[in-house]
Amino acid sequence: MTGANEATYTIGQLAQAVGVNVETVRYYHRIGVLPAPQRQFGSIRRYSGEALQRLRFIKRAQGLGFTLDEVAALLQLADGTHCAETKALARQKLLLVHQKLVDLQAIETALTEFAVACDTSSDEQHCPLIAALVAADVE
Repeated sequence: MTGANEATYTIGQLAQAVGVNVETVRYYHRIGVLPAPQRQFGSIRRYSGEALQRLRFIKRAQGLGFTLDEVAALLQLADGTHCAETKALARQKLLLVHQKLVDLQAIETALTEFAVACDTSSDEQHCPLIAALVAADVE
């Protein structure tokens, strides 16, 4: 329960404090990563500072590339006593990031080659990039 002197937030204030929209907060309620606050005496819902911290945690984790399912798993481990499991999730994410970097470097190389080909082509009617895409040479 929220203490009498603890700051509380409306859904709009909570969303604004973290830089998301109200529908995002509602969506997080529906999927269970953010508990819905209790209504006090039929009034509007008020969120505690704990809800604000949890929402910030969610956004920081997403900023590191974690999906909402992974964020939910991290939240289950957030009491600080599950370091091995948390480390395993971080290592899995790191492997995916490394693979994405390899993929992005391959894309960069291909696009650089196409840009050079476009720059050096004297044929204004047939762009090398478009020709390669039509021929399905780019994956």
